[in-house]
Amino acid sequence: MTGNALLRKARTIWSKLKTFHAGRLRPFLKNARLSCACCRRTLKFFINTPHFPTVVIAVSVVATIFANVTPPDPNSASAWGHLWQGSRSAPPEDKTSSDGYEFTGILHPGDSLTSSFQRYEVPDSVGQQVIQALRGAIDFRNLRPRDRYSLRLDSQGELQECTFESGPLNVHRVSRHQDGNFYAERLSVPLERRTVKVSGEVSQSLYDAFVSSREEPRLIYAFADIFASRIDFNTETRIGDRFSMVFEKYFKDGDFVGYGKILLARYERTNSESLEGYYYTPPGADRGAYYDGNGEELGAFFIRSPVPMARVSSGFTMSRMHPILQFSRPHPGVDLAAPTGTPVMAAADGRVSSMGWNGGYGKQIVIEHGNGYRTMYSHLSGYRAGLAVGSRVTQKTVIGYVGSTGLSTGPHLDYRVQANGAYINPFAMKSKPRSVLRGQELARFLQQQNVLARLSDSLDDPRAVMVNSVTVTPESKFTFL
Repeated sequence: MTGNALLRKARTIWSKLKTFHAGRLRPFLKNARLSCACCRRTLKFFINTPHFPTVVIAVSVVATIFANVTPPDPNSASAWGHLWQGSRSAPPEDKTSSDGYEFTGILHPGDSLTSSFQRYEVPDSVGQQVIQALRGAIDFRNLRPRDRYSLRLDSQGELQECTFESGPLNVHRVSRHQDGNFYAERLSVPLERRTVKVSGEVSQSLYDAFVSSREEPRLIYAFADIFASRIDFNTETRIGDRFSMVFEKYFKDGDFVGYGKILLARYERTNSESLEGYYYTPPGADRGAYYDGNGEELGAFFIRSPVPMARVSSGFTMSRMHPILQFSRPHPGVDLAAPTGTPVMAAADGRVSSMGWNGGYGKQIVIEHGNGYRTMYSHLSGYRAGLAVGSRVTQKTVIGYVGSTGLSTGPHLDYRVQANGAYINPFAMKSKPRSVLRGQELARFLQQQNVLARLSDSLDDPRAVMVNSVTVTPESKFTFL
């Protein structure tokens, strides 16, 4: 029995005890002829104090728990026997009516759908009907804690309908069709979209500047990723730099469920340089990208850093005292210090040419990018599942995780770039934009740019929010950040 059902049972017992106290016990004690006058006075005094109801409540709750944990003889005609048998007649979290009842369940860590049904005392036949209907509609291997479901049964205990929710957008309904069988269908999900703006000034780092906005770190990383080919936020941020962005937040039934697109991002540097990114989807394209004010795509062939939020612990140099070997030798790469397990991204599209342990480099991945370019990622703690020599990777795909394997004094990524066999400074690379808008496409983009700029101005007041209702259909290609 769950907490809610237990509380309802305790309230029922308490109501009956109050009636018994007022109608039977109090009059009895008033007229009682106890042999000991002292005992009589003490008992009557206690009955009329506030402590008596407290004791009765405690006794009723303990008795209810005992009745549901230690079942007596099923053939017993005692009140406790009837109470226990009654508690087994309806599932937890039930809402009983003359037409049947319904209840909800939630998956716990390590649960399968079958074990969860057993915990909530769903009849085996009903559980099998639901699982059979959901087979093929959901992947049972991807069930996660806090996935939830609701079941509606008729007065005979037969399944009428089930709703299963795995994440805010993945909602399925199981219902009986005309052929008598149960089938699952994915439902459309209504959401509220709030378009908001946040701004701030760098006093220590970009990450610290975002903290006051009370937004989640994934939004910070997404902002940094927009300008990944133009600025390295590990080394090039300065106190006094300013940022702002307009973005979408989605809510379901009043609860925040995820971030949508960043529509506009700005980063103003103290040297008067200003970086802008506008989200735009060219006609016929499957997805949008970010473009600067001139219509040049911000995404370049190489991103500046495979770990957007990290501290540069050692720079590119041809002479450095090795912290472990204690002699000077070249360090033709950059060390990016970050916590163990921080994701490492591929700097550009390419193919994994080497992957495994490489002496002092520890766990290492080498990627060939064509045109003579190669990147190396060393001291990793592990690799992305499914990655192997020969795997094709796209830019910004996670390939591994920061670690401290090999000759290392702490968790960091040793990142190196070669061009035609010669090492080059990753932070000094000049890279051309992936695409440039021209003609009518540029004119359409400039129109949208003006719309987004006006929207940004209208949201300067921190209290200003633009709210829309949207419906995510099963056919929608909708994802959160």
